[in-house]
Amino acid sequence: MKFIHLADLHLGKRLNGFSMLEDQRYILGRILDIADAEKPDAVLIAGDVYDRAVPPEEAVRLFDDFLAALAAQGAQILIISGNHDSAERVAFGGRLMEAGGVHLAPVYDGTVAPILLEDAHGPVAFYLLPFLKPVQLRALFPGEDIATCTDAMRAAIARLALDPAVRSVAVAHQFVTGAAVSDSEELAVGGLDEVDGAVFEPFTYVALGHLHSAQAVGRDAVRYAGAPLKYSFSAHERDKSVTVVELGAPGTPPAVREVPLVPLRALREIRGPFEELTAPAFVAAQPRPRGDYYRIVLTDEQDIPNGLARLRDLYPNCMELAYDNQRTRRSAEVRGPGEVERKSPLELFEELYALQNNQPMTPEQRALAAGMIDEIWEVAP
Repeated sequence: MKFIHLADLHLGKRLNGFSMLEDQRYILGRILDIADAEKPDAVLIAGDVYDRAVPPEEAVRLFDDFLAALAAQGAQILIISGNHDSAERVAFGGRLMEAGGVHLAPVYDGTVAPILLEDAHGPVAFYLLPFLKPVQLRALFPGEDIATCTDAMRAAIARLALDPAVRSVAVAHQFVTGAAVSDSEELAVGGLDEVDGAVFEPFTYVALGHLHSAQAVGRDAVRYAGAPLKYSFSAHERDKSVTVVELGAPGTPPAVREVPLVPLRALREIRGPFEELTAPAFVAAQPRPRGDYYRIVLTDEQDIPNGLARLRDLYPNCMELAYDNQRTRRSAEVRGPGEVERKSPLELFEELYALQNNQPMTPEQRALAAGMIDEIWEVAP
């Protein structure tokens, strides 16, 4: 059985004030071309269909057009909600859409019915597990000790009644421990949302969403498809692709390959003195100065008056202007990838308190802050 694994479309996203809708429409067109060439049995979309819970109407229309074109190609389409989505809105009309081969994960209620597809080797069971948090699972299973996201996912998987003789695919939207992150993801500080990849051991393949770089985690069959577009200038974001997976006979590992995606506009970073970056010869040497998106880092020691507007005369899609000089280095305004440590919320709050008050927190203050942080994390959407 062949299927395409997608995730993190983030339709309707604005990046540094720029609408990405035209870029998203273009890349969805390229995905349709790949699907038409590959002829998959199914297409999996592992969450974050939209960039926010109430998406703009243009984004909804774009996704509607994409689904209609994809369904017309004949593949079954399986979709879950991510942490950016409203589970209720994504699930709307799901029972009606099943007749057209579009399967939307319902709001999680403690049960997940498998979607069974057949190939020459027998059935494949697909389990749709939308973004889950411990607070949801504790409400559904009050008798269980569910303290972490790993506990929550383990409890959800335990109720799937997996048949070891049947190939199974999980579609999930979580942060698996050990995966590489980039600047464009929305993660909980301190790793509070991490899931141990060992919980996915029973599955033949795990189609993950949430992280924006395509990658395997732990074993080759536990994979992030990555976002189809770059949503940050992070050096950690790889070139984009569509993940194509082929399942063979039971007991054999999946064959996985990535088909490259070329965007309408690239994200580029250039740095140097203002005079150098605005020199006609330098501008002419850039691949697409009037087309691609740019982050421009000036190394001048003094701020350039009206610098962003002047740069946009030459680089109309300049998204960011930053400075890297003695002043910004002293104030730590310019940071390279990976310089921000993954500290717990309490550690970060303690650092802020000490910075503001020139003294550490007392044990009583620390205990109060820890309780408040725990309470906020439990009710956060």
